[in-house]
Amino acid sequence: MSMAKSLVLILIVFFLSIYSSSSTTANQQTFDVRQHLSTVTSYGAVKDVADNSFIASKIPDECTPIHINLVARHGTRSPTKKRIKELDRLATRLEALVSETGNSTGGVPGWLSGWQSPWKGKKKGGELVIKGEEELYQLGVRMRERFPDLFMEEYHPDIYTMKSSQIPRASASAVAFGMGLFNGKGTLGTGQHRAFAVTSESRASDLLLRFHDICQSYKNYRKSQEPSVGKLKEPILDEVASAMVKRYPMNFTRQDVASLWFLCKQEASLLDITDQACGLFTPSEVSLLEWADDLEAYILKGYGKSINYRMGVPLLQDVVQSMEEAIKAKEENHPPGTYEKARLRFAHAETVVPFSCLLGLFRESDDYKRIQREKALELPPKPPQKRSWRCSTVAPFAGNNMLTLYSCPSNKKSKYFVQVMHNEVPVPLPGCENSDFCPFEDFKERIVNPHLGQDYHSMCSVKAEVPESNTFISKLWRFLFPRKNNESAESDAGDEL
Repeated sequence: MSMAKSLVLILIVFFLSIYSSSSTTANQQTFDVRQHLSTVTSYGAVKDVADNSFIASKIPDECTPIHINLVARHGTRSPTKKRIKELDRLATRLEALVSETGNSTGGVPGWLSGWQSPWKGKKKGGELVIKGEEELYQLGVRMRERFPDLFMEEYHPDIYTMKSSQIPRASASAVAFGMGLFNGKGTLGTGQHRAFAVTSESRASDLLLRFHDICQSYKNYRKSQEPSVGKLKEPILDEVASAMVKRYPMNFTRQDVASLWFLCKQEASLLDITDQACGLFTPSEVSLLEWADDLEAYILKGYGKSINYRMGVPLLQDVVQSMEEAIKAKEENHPPGTYEKARLRFAHAETVVPFSCLLGLFRESDDYKRIQREKALELPPKPPQKRSWRCSTVAPFAGNNMLTLYSCPSNKKSKYFVQVMHNEVPVPLPGCENSDFCPFEDFKERIVNPHLGQDYHSMCSVKAEVPESNTFISKLWRFLFPRKNNESAESDAGDEL
């Protein structure tokens, strides 16, 4: 009898071990590294990733869209010239690491031997790639399909206003989007394309799309914090390097990990290669490296300091002004073809991230009023904890915010409503009782007006700048990452997105 019990116990343990193993394998198989590349994530990898806990509003049948605003990031781009050089240095470094293993290549991933950067020999970089063109083209196609009534008019640049920053990848994104939006509306070529206008402001004066480039107070703040933010990432890089040295017979350093992680992001996002550089990391290590990148964006571009997003107020004002003009045209019964129906903008992560923060999206806490009081919010929690602030969702390539103005003439509370979508998915607005469908006056009073207390020029003037102490970053660093050494890693915070 005791032998039978022992046999049963052995079988139970055996089947439990099989279940545990298969469960772990399943989890690894469902982990898609392409959804965890922070701001290097391609749009297609995350476009359909939504918060299933939020139920979007059912827009009444009597409500019709009368105007739309788009704030979009450029599509997937190639590495910048600076980063291409880093990958060339990585190739030399990997050759040395493989050489150090001697004749024994056991445990060394085969792709490392003789690896060369896919961008070797390129003298320029940062341009929109074919994948990025397709992202924006399809976004334009889907926008017209979603709002057919808005795009029935004959094209005129005053009816469908398209603006981009002066950076080529942004203007190329606008062109790709326009080709999708107006496809079949013209007579050019077999695709029946038509010409359309895309305008840009000078980089030196673009308050709406490159406010980060001309706000001196912000530039000074960012420059002062980049070294500290770089140190915040060091413990993660060290932790991953230590684990990799145990898995592979190679003496990976902190900088090696940083460069390999960058290569992983480029390979996975641009080339759909996930079994080379990305294959060196475990899913938990990818999550840590992603979090470190997200933390950097949070501090330098997001909720970490109010100037990060407050300098985007001119853009928010421009959005509201376009809605007010559309309402006026509606109220005064202006004939079709005499007023604007869409204001479409194409820029950068440094544009989309602050704009999303002004709307109160992707917070880690429910205290929306802290944003309006210019207080830093709770930091994104470290994995494996869940977090709202994930840059793969906040600002992937081609990431976007759409704000659609609806006319609802029979509504007793308000005749006009604003629906906000992020990456084409309705999102809750904390300033509007967590609804995605907000009365226009409430949108202005609760979301826009609290940000209007300070003029852009006075806020961005160096004279008005309050000296920024390192206390916040230093305390955060000591709390999250108690350190034993003072090594420093090369930071890539200065790379524009």
